[in-house]
Amino acid sequence: MSRDVFDRLMSLPGLRRFYKLYEKHKEILLYMLFGAVATVVSIGTFYLFDKVLSINALMANALSWVITVAVAYLTNRTWVFRSCAKGRAMWKELLGFYGGRLMTLLMEEGMLFVFVTLLDCDSMAIKLAAQVLVLTGNYVISKWFVFKKK
Repeated sequence: MSRDVFDRLMSLPGLRRFYKLYEKHKEILLYMLFGAVATVVSIGTFYLFDKVLSINALMANALSWVITVAVAYLTNRTWVFRSCAKGRAMWKELLGFYGGRLMTLLMEEGMLFVFVTLLDCDSMAIKLAAQVLVLTGNYVISKWFVFKKK
């Protein structure tokens, strides 16, 4: 497989000593990196919709989800799982990705509903707490169901 930008980055002096560890755990490390990116996008857009634009927390979360899943799909497909699916296979992969993310969205919406709507907790605190469960669930779904190696 060809070397990508992350392989070349890890070959730089100073980082080279970590290359074996990186190579052994590359997929999970890149998932964590792009999971962090997706989390920042998710929290940032949620904050924009919820706090700045004063949209209901559940609607703000759904709007945030649409943007975040698009970013996550592109980064996961390209760098984490290095999918080469095209045509019908790519559409199946895309639908599986969105379907899996829909499951974790429902979990997150449930948490927001209970803790924000019913118990009047701070929406940002609940959003942050939910991200731990969402990130873990999304990895399992992506690894085992969407981007599984044939």
